[in-house]
Amino acid sequence: MEQEVINTMMPRIGDIAPDFKAVTTKGPIQFSNFAKDKWVVMFSHPADFTPVCTTEMSGFAERKSEFDALNAELLGLSIDSIHSHLAWVNNVKEKTGVYFDFPIIADIDMKVSKLYGMLQPNESETAAVRAVFFIDPSKKIRLIMYYPLNVGRNMNEILRVLEALQVADKYKVALPLNWVKGDKVIVPPPKTLDEMNARIADNSLEKVDFYLAKKSL
Repeated sequence: MEQEVINTMMPRIGDIAPDFKAVTTKGPIQFSNFAKDKWVVMFSHPADFTPVCTTEMSGFAERKSEFDALNAELLGLSIDSIHSHLAWVNNVKEKTGVYFDFPIIADIDMKVSKLYGMLQPNESETAAVRAVFFIDPSKKIRLIMYYPLNVGRNMNEILRVLEALQVADKYKVALPLNWVKGDKVIVPPPKTLDEMNARIADNSLEKVDFYLAKKSL
């Protein structure tokens, strides 16, 4: 029963991201005031000083400029103290030259992890799973990814879906399987007979049929 309560409290796509206060490696934040007018990619990792997490955090750090170009702020989290975070950031920088130049939440009381459903008892009750939340500038959750503790994320996919969300919003289109920047996009299907007939007569689109048509941006 306890597990069911935890699951029903998990944020969903379309929800406003739950607000919170937290201590981070860049200082304290109030999430509702964090990264104004930007997208936020918030991601959790199980623990500092662990191998998979080190590769993942390094991946975010090494490609931070690509997130910057997409008007997105990175925000990490694990159930560790601020002192552990600082020591880990310093250690990775000394050993590899990679600097985690983005805030990492010290969620030692598990408050944020529980608020966002990052603690999943069948995986672990004390370590956050590898969750990624894509949150738009209005603080609405637009996409959620979950990975288990023993499987690392794919940075290309994280960047791909962030860009896809932004393209879909900007041009009011949908994105097909395996879409990447430069590929054709799907135009919304017609909703009336008049729109359907206009679609059938439109030779500017790449059409499988009236309900599936693509165009270049």
